[in-house]
Amino acid sequence: MNTSENGQPPTPDSSPRPDSSPRLGPEQVALSPSPRRVLVLGATGYIGGRLVPRLLQAGHQVQVAVRSPQKLEPVPWAEEVEVHTVDLDDGISLDAAMAGCEVVYHLVHSMGAGSDFEEQEARVARRIAEAAESAGVARLVFLGGLHPEGVELSPHMRSRAAVARILLDSAVDTIAFQAGIIIGSGSASFEMIRHLALALAVMPAPDWVTNRVEPIGVRDVLHYLVRAADVEGSVNRTLDIGSRDVLTYAEVMRRFAVLAGLRRRVVLPLPLPAATLSGIWVGLVTPLPMSLTLPLVRSLQEDAITSDHDVDAIIPAPRPGLLSYSEAVTLALHREQEGAIDTTWDADVGGLDEAAGALPSDPQWSGRPVKIDRRSTHVQGLRAEEVWPVIEGIGGDNGWYSLPVAWKVRGVWDKLAGGAGLNRGRRLPDRLRVGDPVDWWRVETLERGSRLVLRAEMRVAGQAWLEFLVQDEPGGCRYTQRAIFFPENMAGRAYWAAMAPFHRFIFPSMTKNILAAARNRGVSR
Repeated sequence: MNTSENGQPPTPDSSPRPDSSPRLGPEQVALSPSPRRVLVLGATGYIGGRLVPRLLQAGHQVQVAVRSPQKLEPVPWAEEVEVHTVDLDDGISLDAAMAGCEVVYHLVHSMGAGSDFEEQEARVARRIAEAAESAGVARLVFLGGLHPEGVELSPHMRSRAAVARILLDSAVDTIAFQAGIIIGSGSASFEMIRHLALALAVMPAPDWVTNRVEPIGVRDVLHYLVRAADVEGSVNRTLDIGSRDVLTYAEVMRRFAVLAGLRRRVVLPLPLPAATLSGIWVGLVTPLPMSLTLPLVRSLQEDAITSDHDVDAIIPAPRPGLLSYSEAVTLALHREQEGAIDTTWDADVGGLDEAAGALPSDPQWSGRPVKIDRRSTHVQGLRAEEVWPVIEGIGGDNGWYSLPVAWKVRGVWDKLAGGAGLNRGRRLPDRLRVGDPVDWWRVETLERGSRLVLRAEMRVAGQAWLEFLVQDEPGGCRYTQRAIFFPENMAGRAYWAAMAPFHRFIFPSMTKNILAAARNRGVSR
Protein backbone atom coordinates (compact mmCIF):
# COMPACT_ATOMS: atom_id res chain seq x y z
CA MET A 1 0.00 0.00 0.00
CA ASN A 2 2.98 2.31 -0.13
CA THR A 3 2.61 2.13 -3.86
CA SER A 4 0.91 5.02 -5.56
CA GLU A 5 -2.20 4.42 -7.62
CA ASN A 6 -2.39 2.35 -9.67
CA GLY A 7 0.29 0.53 -7.74
CA GLN A 8 3.02 2.95 -8.69
CA PRO A 9 5.99 2.80 -6.37
CA PRO A 10 8.58 5.28 -5.35
CA THR A 11 10.85 7.70 -7.06
CA PRO A 12 14.24 8.69 -5.66
CA ASP A 13 15.60 12.21 -5.43
CA SER A 14 17.58 13.16 -8.47
CA SER A 15 21.01 14.73 -8.44
CA PRO A 16 21.59 17.48 -11.02
CA ARG A 17 22.74 16.32 -14.44
CA PRO A 18 26.25 17.47 -15.37
CA ASP A 19 24.99 19.04 -18.61
CA SER A 20 21.73 20.42 -17.29
CA SER A 21 20.86 24.03 -16.76
CA PRO A 22 20.60 25.30 -13.16
CA ARG A 23 17.43 24.22 -11.38
CA LEU A 24 15.29 26.61 -9.41
CA GLY A 25 14.96 26.04 -5.69
CA PRO A 26 11.55 26.00 -3.98
CA GLU A 27 11.74 29.66 -3.11
CA GLN A 28 12.27 30.53 -6.79
CA VAL A 29 9.38 28.60 -8.30
CA ALA A 30 6.22 30.42 -9.36
CA LEU A 31 2.80 29.23 -10.48
CA SER A 32 1.25 30.45 -13.69
CA PRO A 33 -2.33 29.32 -14.36
CA SER A 34 -2.12 29.89 -18.14
CA PRO A 35 -3.78 27.15 -20.24
CA ARG A 36 -1.43 24.55 -21.68
CA ARG A 37 -1.58 21.69 -24.15
CA VAL A 38 -1.16 18.52 -22.10
CA LEU A 39 -1.01 14.79 -22.82
CA VAL A 40 -2.15 12.15 -20.31
CA LEU A 41 -0.67 8.66 -20.61
CA GLY A 42 -2.85 6.27 -18.62
CA ALA A 43 -6.19 8.07 -18.94
CA THR A 44 -8.10 4.81 -18.44
CA GLY A 45 -6.46 4.18 -15.05
CA TYR A 46 -7.60 5.18 -11.57
CA ILE A 47 -5.73 8.49 -11.33
CA GLY A 48 -5.71 9.30 -15.05
CA GLY A 49 -9.47 8.92 -15.38
CA ARG A 50 -9.99 11.42 -12.58
CA LEU A 51 -7.24 13.80 -13.66
CA VAL A 52 -8.46 14.46 -17.21
CA PRO A 53 -11.75 16.22 -16.29
CA ARG A 54 -9.91 18.37 -13.74
CA LEU A 55 -7.36 19.42 -16.34
CA LEU A 56 -10.24 20.34 -18.63
CA GLN A 57 -11.88 22.24 -15.81
CA ALA A 58 -8.63 24.16 -15.31
CA GLY A 59 -8.80 25.30 -18.93
CA HIS A 60 -6.07 23.09 -20.41
CA GLN A 61 -6.26 21.58 -23.87
CA VAL A 62 -6.11 17.86 -23.15
CA GLN A 63 -4.98 14.92 -25.26
CA VAL A 64 -4.99 11.32 -24.09
CA ALA A 65 -2.99 8.37 -25.37
CA VAL A 66 -4.52 4.95 -24.78
CA ARG A 67 -4.01 1.47 -26.14
CA SER A 68 -7.76 0.75 -26.36
CA PRO A 69 -9.88 3.86 -27.12
CA GLN A 70 -13.10 1.87 -26.58
CA LYS A 71 -12.36 1.95 -22.84
CA LEU A 72 -13.15 5.67 -22.93
CA GLU A 73 -16.69 5.17 -24.23
CA PRO A 74 -18.37 5.25 -20.76
CA VAL A 75 -16.67 8.48 -19.61
CA PRO A 76 -18.51 11.77 -20.17
CA TRP A 77 -15.43 13.77 -21.16
CA ALA A 78 -14.37 11.55 -24.08
CA GLU A 79 -15.61 14.02 -26.70
CA GLU A 80 -13.80 16.92 -25.03
CA VAL A 81 -10.30 15.48 -25.54
CA GLU A 82 -8.18 14.49 -28.50
CA VAL A 83 -7.70 10.71 -28.37
CA HIS A 84 -4.57 9.01 -29.72
CA THR A 85 -4.18 5.27 -30.04
CA VAL A 86 -0.71 4.51 -28.73
CA ASP A 87 1.01 1.27 -27.79
CA LEU A 88 3.80 2.20 -25.39
CA ASP A 89 5.39 -1.24 -25.77
CA ASP A 90 6.50 -0.39 -29.29
CA GLY A 91 6.06 3.39 -29.19
CA ILE A 92 3.97 3.52 -32.37
CA SER A 93 2.15 6.90 -32.66
CA LEU A 94 3.75 8.23 -29.46
CA ASP A 95 5.64 10.99 -31.30
CA ALA A 96 2.43 12.13 -32.99
CA ALA A 97 0.55 12.18 -29.67
CA MET A 98 3.24 14.38 -28.06
CA ALA A 99 3.51 16.84 -30.93
CA GLY A 100 2.83 20.36 -29.68
CA CYS A 101 2.35 19.29 -26.03
CA GLU A 102 3.90 21.30 -23.22
CA VAL A 103 3.21 18.89 -20.33
CA VAL A 104 3.03 15.09 -20.37
CA TYR A 105 1.65 13.01 -17.48
CA HIS A 106 3.10 9.50 -17.21
CA LEU A 107 0.52 7.50 -15.23
CA VAL A 108 1.03 4.07 -16.80
CA HIS A 109 2.30 1.02 -14.93
CA SER A 110 2.83 -2.67 -15.59
CA MET A 111 1.85 -4.21 -12.28
CA GLY A 112 1.39 -7.95 -12.75
CA ALA A 113 2.70 -7.80 -16.31
CA GLY A 114 5.07 -10.76 -15.98
CA SER A 115 8.61 -11.49 -14.85
CA ASP A 116 10.22 -8.96 -17.21
CA PHE A 117 8.07 -6.03 -16.13
CA GLU A 118 11.04 -4.10 -14.67
CA GLU A 119 12.83 -4.02 -18.00
CA GLN A 120 9.55 -3.35 -19.78
CA GLU A 121 8.79 -0.32 -17.60
CA ALA A 122 12.34 0.96 -18.07
CA ARG A 123 12.02 0.66 -21.87
CA VAL A 124 8.71 2.53 -21.80
CA ALA A 125 10.15 5.28 -19.60
CA ARG A 126 13.14 5.75 -21.93
CA ARG A 127 10.80 5.82 -24.92
CA ILE A 128 8.61 8.48 -23.27
CA ALA A 129 11.61 10.60 -22.27
CA GLU A 130 13.10 10.45 -25.79
CA ALA A 131 9.79 11.28 -27.45
CA ALA A 132 9.21 14.16 -25.04
CA GLU A 133 12.64 15.62 -25.76
CA SER A 134 12.13 15.25 -29.50
CA ALA A 135 8.70 16.94 -29.29
CA GLY A 136 10.02 19.83 -27.21
CA VAL A 137 7.86 18.97 -24.17
CA ALA A 138 8.55 21.36 -21.30
CA ARG A 139 7.69 19.03 -18.39
CA LEU A 140 7.04 15.41 -17.51
CA VAL A 141 4.88 14.69 -14.45
CA PHE A 142 5.08 11.30 -12.74
CA LEU A 143 3.36 9.77 -9.71
CA GLY A 144 5.35 7.35 -7.58
CA GLY A 145 5.22 6.05 -4.03
CA LEU A 146 6.67 7.06 -0.67
CA HIS A 147 9.50 4.92 0.67
CA PRO A 148 12.46 5.25 3.03
CA GLU A 149 15.95 5.59 1.60
CA GLY A 150 18.60 2.91 1.86
CA VAL A 151 16.33 -0.14 2.10
CA GLU A 152 15.73 -3.06 -0.22
CA LEU A 153 12.57 -2.41 -2.19
CA SER A 154 10.04 -4.86 -3.60
CA PRO A 155 10.39 -5.53 -7.34
CA HIS A 156 7.53 -3.18 -8.26
CA MET A 157 8.75 -0.42 -5.98
CA ARG A 158 12.26 -0.86 -7.36
CA SER A 159 10.93 -0.73 -10.91
CA ARG A 160 9.01 2.47 -10.39
CA ALA A 161 11.99 4.05 -8.68
CA ALA A 162 14.01 3.19 -11.78
CA VAL A 163 11.33 4.77 -14.00
CA ALA A 164 11.53 7.98 -11.99
CA ARG A 165 15.32 8.01 -12.30
CA ILE A 166 15.09 7.64 -16.08
CA LEU A 167 12.67 10.56 -16.34
CA LEU A 168 14.64 12.75 -13.96
CA ASP A 169 17.88 12.05 -15.82
CA SER A 170 16.34 12.91 -19.18
CA ALA A 171 16.65 16.24 -20.93
CA VAL A 172 13.06 17.14 -19.97
CA ASP A 173 12.25 18.83 -16.67
CA THR A 174 10.37 16.36 -14.44
CA ILE A 175 8.24 16.56 -11.32
CA ALA A 176 8.03 13.14 -9.69
CA PHE A 177 5.46 13.08 -6.91
CA GLN A 178 5.73 10.45 -4.18
CA ALA A 179 2.52 9.45 -2.41
CA GLY A 180 1.50 6.79 0.10
CA ILE A 181 -1.84 4.99 0.00
CA ILE A 182 -4.42 7.01 -1.91
CA ILE A 183 -7.88 7.17 -0.37
CA GLY A 184 -10.84 7.13 -2.72
CA SER A 185 -13.29 4.66 -4.18
CA GLY A 186 -11.48 2.61 -6.83
CA SER A 187 -7.98 3.08 -5.45
CA ALA A 188 -6.32 -0.36 -5.22
CA SER A 189 -4.95 0.35 -1.74
CA PHE A 190 -8.23 1.73 -0.46
CA GLU A 191 -10.18 -1.18 -1.91
CA MET A 192 -7.87 -3.66 -0.22
CA ILE A 193 -8.43 -1.93 3.12
CA ARG A 194 -12.17 -1.81 2.53
CA HIS A 195 -12.60 -5.46 1.56
CA LEU A 196 -10.44 -6.74 4.40
CA ALA A 197 -12.41 -4.67 6.92
CA LEU A 198 -15.75 -5.76 5.46
CA ALA A 199 -14.86 -9.44 5.33
CA LEU A 200 -13.06 -10.01 8.61
CA ALA A 201 -13.93 -8.99 12.17
CA VAL A 202 -10.64 -10.50 13.35
CA MET A 203 -7.66 -10.10 11.06
CA PRO A 204 -4.50 -12.08 11.73
CA ALA A 205 -1.82 -10.15 9.86
CA PRO A 206 1.95 -10.24 9.28
CA ASP A 207 4.16 -7.84 11.18
CA TRP A 208 4.04 -5.20 8.41
CA VAL A 209 0.74 -3.96 9.88
CA THR A 210 2.80 -2.14 12.52
CA ASN A 211 4.65 -0.13 9.83
CA ARG A 212 3.75 3.52 9.48
CA VAL A 213 1.97 5.05 6.49
CA GLU A 214 0.84 8.56 5.56
CA PRO A 215 -2.36 8.28 3.48
CA ILE A 216 -3.56 11.02 1.17
CA GLY A 217 -7.00 11.70 -0.26
CA VAL A 218 -7.39 11.39 -4.03
CA ARG A 219 -8.76 14.95 -4.06
CA ASP A 220 -5.40 16.22 -2.82
CA VAL A 221 -3.36 14.05 -5.19
CA LEU A 222 -5.29 15.50 -8.12
CA HIS A 223 -4.73 19.01 -6.79
CA TYR A 224 -0.95 18.54 -6.91
CA LEU A 225 -1.04 16.88 -10.33
CA VAL A 226 -3.17 19.62 -11.88
CA ARG A 227 -1.05 22.40 -10.40
CA ALA A 228 2.17 20.73 -11.63
CA ALA A 229 1.28 22.00 -15.10
CA ASP A 230 1.32 25.58 -13.80
CA VAL A 231 4.77 25.56 -12.19
CA GLU A 232 7.11 27.97 -13.99
CA GLY A 233 10.82 27.30 -14.34
CA SER A 234 12.70 24.06 -13.88
CA VAL A 235 12.13 21.79 -10.88
CA ASN A 236 13.44 18.31 -11.81
CA ARG A 237 13.10 16.57 -8.47
CA THR A 238 10.85 14.36 -6.41
CA LEU A 239 8.20 15.92 -4.18
CA ASP A 240 6.70 14.01 -1.25
CA ILE A 241 2.95 14.50 -0.81
CA GLY A 242 0.87 13.29 2.12
CA SER A 243 -1.86 14.23 4.56
CA ARG A 244 0.53 14.77 7.53
CA ASP A 245 -1.67 12.15 9.24
CA VAL A 246 0.65 9.24 10.11
CA LEU A 247 -0.87 5.88 11.12
CA THR A 248 0.10 2.25 11.23
CA TYR A 249 -1.51 -0.05 8.68
CA ALA A 250 -3.41 -1.69 11.55
CA GLU A 251 -4.79 1.71 12.60
CA VAL A 252 -5.76 2.39 8.99
CA MET A 253 -7.94 -0.73 8.89
CA ARG A 254 -9.43 -0.25 12.34
CA ARG A 255 -10.30 3.38 11.68
CA PHE A 256 -11.90 2.51 8.35
CA ALA A 257 -14.19 0.03 10.12
CA VAL A 258 -15.31 2.71 12.58
CA LEU A 259 -15.97 5.26 9.82
CA ALA A 260 -17.87 2.68 7.75
CA GLY A 261 -20.15 1.91 10.72
CA LEU A 262 -18.83 -1.62 11.17
CA ARG A 263 -18.35 -3.42 14.43
CA ARG A 264 -14.93 -3.12 16.01
CA ARG A 265 -12.25 -4.85 13.94
CA VAL A 266 -9.37 -6.61 15.71
CA VAL A 267 -6.02 -6.68 13.93
CA LEU A 268 -3.56 -9.21 15.35
CA PRO A 269 0.05 -8.56 14.27
CA LEU A 270 1.96 -11.83 13.98
CA PRO A 271 5.76 -12.18 13.80
CA LEU A 272 5.49 -13.46 10.22
CA PRO A 273 7.07 -11.36 7.45
CA ALA A 274 5.81 -13.72 4.72
CA ALA A 275 4.80 -11.11 2.13
CA THR A 276 4.05 -13.59 -0.64
CA LEU A 277 1.81 -15.78 1.50
CA SER A 278 0.10 -12.65 2.83
CA GLY A 279 -0.52 -11.43 -0.72
CA ILE A 280 -2.06 -14.77 -1.66
CA TRP A 281 -4.27 -14.69 1.45
CA VAL A 282 -5.47 -11.14 0.66
CA GLY A 283 -6.22 -12.26 -2.90
CA LEU A 284 -8.36 -15.11 -1.57
CA VAL A 285 -10.26 -13.01 0.99
CA THR A 286 -10.90 -9.96 -1.22
CA PRO A 287 -12.21 -9.61 -4.80
CA LEU A 288 -8.95 -7.95 -5.93
CA PRO A 289 -7.00 -10.09 -8.41
CA MET A 290 -3.96 -11.87 -7.01
CA SER A 291 -1.83 -10.25 -9.70
CA LEU A 292 -2.53 -7.00 -7.84
CA THR A 293 -2.57 -8.12 -4.20
CA LEU A 294 0.84 -9.82 -4.43
CA PRO A 295 2.81 -6.71 -5.49
CA LEU A 296 0.72 -4.47 -3.23
CA VAL A 297 1.39 -6.55 -0.13
CA ARG A 298 5.06 -6.99 -1.00
CA SER A 299 5.29 -3.19 -0.98
CA LEU A 300 4.16 -2.92 2.65
CA GLN A 301 7.41 -4.04 4.17
CA GLU A 302 8.65 -0.55 5.07
CA ASP A 303 7.27 2.78 6.28
CA ALA A 304 5.63 5.08 3.73
CA ILE A 305 5.75 8.61 5.16
CA THR A 306 6.90 11.96 3.80
CA SER A 307 10.51 12.91 4.53
CA ASP A 308 9.98 16.64 3.93
CA HIS A 309 7.33 19.21 3.03
CA ASP A 310 9.24 20.96 0.24
CA VAL A 311 6.17 20.69 -1.96
CA ASP A 312 4.57 23.50 0.06
CA ALA A 313 6.99 26.06 -1.39
CA ILE A 314 6.38 24.88 -4.96
CA ILE A 315 2.69 23.97 -5.00
CA PRO A 316 0.62 25.27 -2.07
CA ALA A 317 -1.79 22.83 -0.45
CA PRO A 318 -5.48 22.98 -1.44
CA ARG A 319 -7.16 26.07 -0.06
CA PRO A 320 -9.47 24.12 2.32
CA GLY A 321 -6.40 22.30 3.66
CA LEU A 322 -5.23 18.71 3.23
CA LEU A 323 -7.75 16.02 4.12
CA SER A 324 -6.95 13.82 7.08
CA TYR A 325 -7.28 10.06 6.63
CA SER A 326 -10.64 10.07 8.41
CA GLU A 327 -11.92 12.95 6.28
CA ALA A 328 -10.80 11.25 3.06
CA VAL A 329 -12.49 7.96 4.01
CA THR A 330 -15.67 9.74 5.08
CA LEU A 331 -15.73 11.62 1.78
CA ALA A 332 -15.24 8.43 -0.25
CA LEU A 333 -18.02 6.62 1.60
CA HIS A 334 -20.33 9.63 1.35
CA ARG A 335 -19.81 9.94 -2.41
CA GLU A 336 -20.61 6.24 -2.78
CA GLN A 337 -23.74 6.49 -0.65
CA GLU A 338 -25.00 9.41 -2.74
CA GLY A 339 -24.65 7.35 -5.91
CA ALA A 340 -25.32 3.92 -4.45
CA ILE A 341 -28.08 2.99 -6.87
CA ASP A 342 -27.81 5.63 -9.57
CA THR A 343 -28.57 4.30 -13.02
CA THR A 344 -26.08 6.63 -14.67
CA TRP A 345 -22.83 8.25 -13.65
CA ASP A 346 -22.98 11.96 -12.92
CA ALA A 347 -20.61 13.74 -15.27
CA ASP A 348 -20.56 16.91 -13.21
CA VAL A 349 -17.10 17.49 -11.78
CA GLY A 350 -18.02 20.77 -10.19
CA GLY A 351 -15.90 20.14 -7.10
CA LEU A 352 -12.76 18.14 -6.58
CA ASP A 353 -14.62 16.17 -3.91
CA GLU A 354 -16.28 14.31 -6.80
CA ALA A 355 -13.01 12.43 -7.28
CA ALA A 356 -13.63 10.43 -4.12
CA GLY A 357 -16.51 8.58 -5.77
CA ALA A 358 -16.58 5.87 -8.40
CA LEU A 359 -16.11 6.13 -12.16
CA PRO A 360 -17.55 3.85 -14.85
CA SER A 361 -13.99 2.98 -15.91
CA ASP A 362 -13.05 1.66 -12.46
CA PRO A 363 -12.40 -2.11 -12.24
CA GLN A 364 -15.21 -4.41 -11.17
CA TRP A 365 -13.60 -5.10 -7.79
CA SER A 366 -13.61 -1.41 -6.83
CA GLY A 367 -16.28 0.09 -4.62
CA ARG A 368 -18.38 -1.61 -2.04
CA PRO A 369 -19.17 -5.25 -2.81
CA VAL A 370 -22.59 -5.27 -4.41
CA LYS A 371 -25.05 -7.98 -5.38
CA ILE A 372 -27.66 -7.13 -8.01
CA ASP A 373 -30.64 -8.96 -9.46
CA ARG A 374 -31.78 -7.06 -12.55
CA ARG A 375 -34.81 -7.71 -14.75
CA SER A 376 -35.54 -5.55 -17.79
CA THR A 377 -38.06 -6.15 -20.56
CA HIS A 378 -39.82 -4.33 -23.34
CA VAL A 379 -43.58 -4.46 -22.79
CA GLN A 380 -45.47 -4.35 -26.06
CA GLY A 381 -48.72 -2.39 -26.08
CA LEU A 382 -48.46 -0.92 -22.56
CA ARG A 383 -47.54 2.68 -21.78
CA ALA A 384 -45.55 3.75 -18.74
CA GLU A 385 -48.60 5.54 -17.34
CA GLU A 386 -50.48 2.22 -17.31
CA VAL A 387 -47.75 0.34 -15.44
CA TRP A 388 -46.95 3.07 -12.94
CA PRO A 389 -50.11 2.78 -10.76
CA VAL A 390 -49.27 -0.88 -10.06
CA ILE A 391 -45.71 0.05 -9.08
CA GLU A 392 -46.81 2.89 -6.80
CA GLY A 393 -49.40 0.62 -5.18
CA ILE A 394 -46.99 -2.20 -4.30
CA GLY A 395 -46.90 -3.65 -0.78
CA GLY A 396 -49.42 -3.46 2.02
CA ASP A 397 -52.76 -5.09 1.14
CA ASN A 398 -51.72 -5.21 -2.52
CA GLY A 399 -48.81 -7.52 -1.73
CA TRP A 400 -45.54 -8.02 -3.61
CA TYR A 401 -46.78 -9.89 -6.68
CA SER A 402 -44.70 -13.00 -6.06
CA LEU A 403 -44.83 -16.06 -3.76
CA PRO A 404 -46.87 -14.51 -0.91
CA VAL A 405 -45.91 -17.34 1.45
CA ALA A 406 -42.20 -16.60 0.98
CA TRP A 407 -42.74 -12.92 1.77
CA LYS A 408 -44.75 -13.77 4.88
CA VAL A 409 -42.08 -16.19 6.12
CA ARG A 410 -39.39 -13.53 5.55
CA GLY A 411 -41.58 -11.00 7.39
CA VAL A 412 -41.95 -13.28 10.42
CA TRP A 413 -38.22 -13.95 10.38
CA ASP A 414 -37.53 -10.20 10.34
CA LYS A 415 -40.03 -9.58 13.16
CA LEU A 416 -38.39 -12.24 15.35
CA ALA A 417 -35.02 -10.61 14.69
CA GLY A 418 -36.35 -7.27 15.97
CA GLY A 419 -37.15 -5.73 12.58
CA ALA A 420 -40.28 -4.13 11.16
CA GLY A 421 -41.67 -7.22 9.46
CA LEU A 422 -44.68 -6.79 7.18
CA ASN A 423 -46.94 -5.28 9.83
CA ARG A 424 -46.37 -1.60 8.99
CA GLY A 425 -48.20 -1.73 5.68
CA ARG A 426 -48.67 1.55 3.82
CA ARG A 427 -49.95 5.04 4.60
CA LEU A 428 -52.27 5.10 1.56
CA PRO A 429 -53.18 2.19 -0.74
CA ASP A 430 -52.37 3.91 -4.05
CA ARG A 431 -50.15 6.93 -3.37
CA LEU A 432 -46.63 7.27 -1.99
CA ARG A 433 -44.39 10.09 -0.92
CA VAL A 434 -40.70 10.14 0.00
CA GLY A 435 -40.23 8.82 3.53
CA ASP A 436 -43.38 6.66 3.55
CA PRO A 437 -43.10 3.14 5.03
CA VAL A 438 -44.02 0.23 2.76
CA ASP A 439 -43.94 -2.87 5.00
CA TRP A 440 -40.23 -3.29 5.84
CA TRP A 441 -39.19 -0.84 3.12
CA ARG A 442 -39.16 2.96 3.08
CA VAL A 443 -39.55 5.23 0.04
CA GLU A 444 -36.15 6.78 -0.68
CA THR A 445 -36.68 8.14 -4.21
CA LEU A 446 -39.96 8.86 -5.98
CA GLU A 447 -40.12 10.21 -9.51
CA ARG A 448 -43.84 9.81 -10.04
CA GLY A 449 -44.65 8.09 -13.29
CA SER A 450 -41.16 6.70 -13.87
CA ARG A 451 -39.03 5.64 -10.88
CA LEU A 452 -39.50 4.28 -7.37
CA VAL A 453 -36.67 3.33 -5.02
CA LEU A 454 -37.37 1.54 -1.75
CA ARG A 455 -34.72 1.21 0.95
CA ALA A 456 -34.93 -1.91 3.12
CA GLU A 457 -35.31 -1.55 6.90
CA MET A 458 -35.27 -5.29 7.54
CA ARG A 459 -32.72 -6.88 9.85
CA VAL A 460 -29.92 -8.01 7.55
CA ALA A 461 -26.12 -7.79 7.45
CA GLY A 462 -25.96 -5.07 4.83
CA GLN A 463 -27.97 -2.44 2.94
CA ALA A 464 -30.67 -3.28 0.39
CA TRP A 465 -32.80 -1.42 -2.12
CA LEU A 466 -35.57 -2.34 -4.54
CA GLU A 467 -35.84 -0.14 -7.63
CA PHE A 468 -38.61 0.05 -10.22
CA LEU A 469 -38.17 2.03 -13.45
CA VAL A 470 -40.65 2.37 -16.33
CA GLN A 471 -40.08 4.43 -19.48
CA ASP A 472 -42.00 4.73 -22.76
CA GLU A 473 -40.47 3.16 -25.87
CA PRO A 474 -41.78 2.82 -29.44
CA GLY A 475 -44.71 0.40 -29.37
CA GLY A 476 -44.78 0.08 -25.60
CA CYS A 477 -42.56 0.71 -22.59
CA ARG A 478 -39.42 -0.54 -20.89
CA TYR A 479 -39.88 -2.04 -17.42
CA THR A 480 -36.75 -2.44 -15.28
CA GLN A 481 -36.58 -3.92 -11.80
CA ARG A 482 -33.45 -4.16 -9.64
CA ALA A 483 -32.76 -5.67 -6.24
CA ILE A 484 -29.51 -4.22 -4.90
CA PHE A 485 -27.66 -5.47 -1.83
CA PHE A 486 -24.44 -4.21 -0.27
CA PRO A 487 -23.25 -6.97 2.12
CA GLU A 488 -21.66 -5.64 5.28
CA ASN A 489 -19.42 -8.63 5.94
CA MET A 490 -19.11 -12.36 5.36
CA ALA A 491 -22.50 -12.83 7.01
CA GLY A 492 -24.05 -10.49 4.46
CA ARG A 493 -22.50 -12.41 1.58
CA ALA A 494 -23.70 -15.68 3.07
CA TYR A 495 -27.21 -14.21 3.40
CA TRP A 496 -27.33 -13.28 -0.29
CA ALA A 497 -26.01 -16.69 -1.29
CA ALA A 498 -28.70 -18.38 0.84
CA MET A 499 -31.42 -16.21 -0.71
CA ALA A 500 -30.19 -16.65 -4.29
CA PRO A 501 -32.30 -19.80 -5.00
CA PHE A 502 -35.45 -17.99 -3.84
CA HIS A 503 -34.56 -14.87 -5.81
CA ARG A 504 -34.54 -16.92 -9.01
CA PHE A 505 -38.26 -17.47 -8.52
CA ILE A 506 -39.35 -14.35 -6.63
CA PHE A 507 -38.00 -11.59 -8.87
CA PRO A 508 -38.99 -13.03 -12.29
CA SER A 509 -42.51 -13.71 -11.01
CA MET A 510 -42.67 -10.18 -9.55
CA THR A 511 -41.89 -8.74 -12.98
CA LYS A 512 -44.40 -11.01 -14.71
CA ASN A 513 -47.22 -10.37 -12.23
CA ILE A 514 -46.74 -6.58 -12.04
CA LEU A 515 -47.04 -6.36 -15.83
CA ALA A 516 -50.02 -8.74 -15.83
CA ALA A 517 -51.73 -6.57 -13.18
CA ALA A 518 -51.11 -3.51 -15.35
CA ARG A 519 -52.73 -5.20 -18.36
CA ASN A 520 -55.70 -6.38 -16.31
CA ARG A 521 -56.13 -2.94 -14.84
CA GLY A 522 -56.25 -1.47 -18.35
CA VAL A 523 -58.81 -4.03 -19.49
CA SER A 524 -61.04 -3.45 -16.45
CA ARG A 525 -61.14 0.26 -17.18
